[in-house]
Amino acid sequence: MRSGITRRWLRGSLLITVLLVLLVEVMFLYSATRSYYNGVQQTMYRRFSSITGQLKMYTGETSQKTAASRSVALRRMVEQFSDKDKYEFMLLDSYGGVIASSSGTDAEGIVTRTDFEQAQDAVDGQGIAIYCTQSGEMVMAACCLVPYAAEDVAAMRLVTSLTLVEEQLKRTVVVALIMGAAVLAFTIMSGLYFVRSIVVPLGQVERTAAGIARGELDVRLPVTGDERDEVDRLRGTINRMAEGLEETEKMKNEFISSVSHELRTPLTSIRGWVETIAAIRDPADENYQKGLTIIGRETDRLYDMVEELLDFSRLQSGMKMNCQALDLVAELTDAALFVEARMNKAGLRLVYEEPELPLPVWADAGRLRQVFINLLDNAIKYSNPGGAITLELLQDGENVYVLIRDEGRGISPEDLVNVKQKFFKGKNSVRGSGIGLAVAEEIITALDGTLDLESTLGKGTTVKIRLPLYRPGPQAAPAP
Repeated sequence: MRSGITRRWLRGSLLITVLLVLLVEVMFLYSATRSYYNGVQQTMYRRFSSITGQLKMYTGETSQKTAASRSVALRRMVEQFSDKDKYEFMLLDSYGGVIASSSGTDAEGIVTRTDFEQAQDAVDGQGIAIYCTQSGEMVMAACCLVPYAAEDVAAMRLVTSLTLVEEQLKRTVVVALIMGAAVLAFTIMSGLYFVRSIVVPLGQVERTAAGIARGELDVRLPVTGDERDEVDRLRGTINRMAEGLEETEKMKNEFISSVSHELRTPLTSIRGWVETIAAIRDPADENYQKGLTIIGRETDRLYDMVEELLDFSRLQSGMKMNCQALDLVAELTDAALFVEARMNKAGLRLVYEEPELPLPVWADAGRLRQVFINLLDNAIKYSNPGGAITLELLQDGENVYVLIRDEGRGISPEDLVNVKQKFFKGKNSVRGSGIGLAVAEEIITALDGTLDLESTLGKGTTVKIRLPLYRPGPQAAPAP
């Protein structure tokens, strides 16, 4: 079964090639036929010139020579014609009738008078015609008017057979057909080779893509590394896509395992303390109060994890922004105040000098605060007691930068390149889903900003957020 590309090539390129070859064949055969016939015609016209020259030499062209002497000379030329095997030489009267013939017959019925009539109408006094004799032989007749008065002789005619010419034309046709067939065969073979060089790799790509769609993420296509080969580049792209999907699938599975564990731990704790509290009758009991505290903390953990899962779901379906002009200083300050109690509880110091002037940005307030709280929460989780978390706001031209710096455990170089990927959890990760940074970067990117990380293992991490300043004016419009 032919592929779609092969069928399109057969319908398109091959058809055009066939038509072009046929056109060239027709033009070539037409040109060859004209050349052969013109060659015969010119040869007979040269004989006429030779005969006319002999007539002039024998009889002259002045009025002193009689027409009778010219007639006698022409009849003698007919009788002594040396090329009787090639031509038949005739003399014609003023009506186109045959007076004399080199064959010794009147030659009636061999040709018609078309050539004679053409010669009478022509300026040069010459005419040509091709006939089919009564025997079925193709002949060419050339007629030339006698330039001098010669009594009853008005014109000369040469008749020759076209059998040899037709045989030569047949050989030419055969050669042309063979050459055309050879061109078509070469075109078909080279075209099929070219099409196959595309169809076969594309078939491999199709089967591999189908395997990937079925979940076979370990399949790979062979590549040569030739950057000039488009198909090879496509295979490389498919391989990179499969590798990315495989890595994403691996991280997703790890994420599910991690989330399952993270959810099970607080649920187990909550369940245990609920059973303990149920057995305690006295609300003033120390374990009663401790149990309520732990239940509240673990519930908060569950709430945070569910929110991250919801954020991930929104990330997958595409986040929608409700943007407006905001004061970045106020938003960052509110986020710092929100996590300040948590910092104090963890034994951390907040270093933040709030700028006096507002820094307007075009953003979604809820999403922007979510990013700040998420990043500050990460800084708290990865900081050691007694350390500091520093917040900075800087303006540079048309952009404003938010820097969140901690003095915690830091991120290893091999983890730093992947830490913003979904589901990724590094070697030094603590409790969490592994999607917080991915969600944060997605939000910042949607706000036409960037989120970058710098980290040194054992010394801390700096998160750098860039957002464009909002300039109110006629061109300012809400973000989609």
